Amino acid sequence: MNGIIELQREFFKENKKVIYRDDEFTASLFRYPSGVEAIELTNSRGVMVVLPYMGQIIWDLAFDGVDLKMKNMFSQPKNVREIVDTYGCFSFHSGLIANGCPGPEDDHELHGEMACAEMDRAWLEISRQGIKVGGEAEYVKGFGHHYLASPSVKMGRGDSFIEIRMTVKNLSGAQMPLHYMCHTNYAYVENGVMKQSIPDDAFVLRESIPAHVRPTEQWLGYNKKLLSGEETLNVLNQPDMYDPEIVFFADQLDQYGEEVEFEMQSPDGTIFFTKFPTAELNYATRWLLYNSDQQVGAFVLPATCRPEGFKAADKAGTQIKLGAGEERSFTVITGKK
Repeated sequence: MNGIIELQREFFKENKKVIYRDDEFTASLFRYPSGVEAIELTNSRGVMVVLPYMGQIIWDLAFDGVDLKMKNMFSQPKNVREIVDTYGCFSFHSGLIANGCPGPEDDHELHGEMACAEMDRAWLEISRQGIKVGGEAEYVKGFGHHYLASPSVKMGRGDSFIEIRMTVKNLSGAQMPLHYMCHTNYAYVENGVMKQSIPDDAFVLRESIPAHVRPTEQWLGYNKKLLSGEETLNVLNQPDMYDPEIVFFADQLDQYGEEVEFEMQSPDGTIFFTKFPTAELNYATRWLLYNSDQQVGAFVLPATCRPEGFKAADKAGTQIKLGAGEERSFTVITGKK
């Protein structure tokens, strides 16, 4: 039997307080100095910190003493409306009306309105098998779109991975666009080897240059070698070449099976992994970055389209159209093997 703890914002104080404990799980509530509320969930393998009222961002994730999160400049989450102003998390929900980096013809914020959305409800769902953080956010604009976003993240008993889920329901009487990406910002693994259940050549290098990228001559030269096939990038062994970011895309993943799986393997044998159904998430992005402030080895970002902005997805025909009352769900399993 499952139990529900309905959360209220006044439950969160500066001092961490345990709200639930059993022989496997502990759930604690606290508030960062910035004012952002947080839930810390632990099981026998690790710890996860979730921001229940801020887009249900997963701020921290670690298993078996291994930190899965990118190196970043943020000591705590900031109480902001755009993800670029608090880019220090393990994972966030990118979308939902628009996704990714806005192109020259776009006017949406980086990674869309959902990333830092203020949630209307948050709760804990507890069973013998795991603890789930649930939430709801209603998006509504006069003369605009109207939807209900219901994200959740579950930590299982004895597991070293999590289940991230997003459900979107169109509450309006008209059709709405839907772009979604589960943006997991994995740690950079020195000499890490990237493998996957799809062919290596399914990934193609991004040739567009977003506004936030400032190319250098070295970077442009390296990109040319990647495009020509003179260089390949399956092993993270040239960090000087990953500043600014290197991005690859893989499209129409359903041609490779009903489910796809991606891995990053460390020289010490540690393996990070992500798997998901292609019927839900038919596109993948690989994002690599290495400099003194930020180091990322995001070996896969599952999505419904490429993250090149609203107009680009519309032109490519990859924009999902949700009819009145229609609902879509997306599920990603990710963590450490």
